[in-house]
Amino acid sequence: MFLVDMTFTDVTKVTPELTVQHRDYLAAEYASGNLMFGGRKEPRTGGILLSKHSSEQALRDVLNDDPFVKNGVVECVITTFEPVMAAEQYQHLLS
Repeated sequence: MFLVDMTFTDVTKVTPELTVQHRDYLAAEYASGNLMFGGRKEPRTGGILLSKHSSEQALRDVLNDDPFVKNGVVECVITTFEPVMAAEQYQHLLS
């Protein structure tokens, strides 16, 4: 599993149109189950994605084509982690 921490490099370049493109682009990854959760940080300095991609490289390939990344408005830090504990209703997400 991977946690992606996206941080805006220049918040003034994050337009409503670019945000729609970003969300539309990621929609297929959510539909496939590769992306599990995502949302913006508060305060709005970027966003967080939770991924079940098969490898870090597969995730990087997706992120590299994200409109936010292609337009240079975010930097992404990927953290690999192995969940070992979960609340009962999320046990099915453990590997």
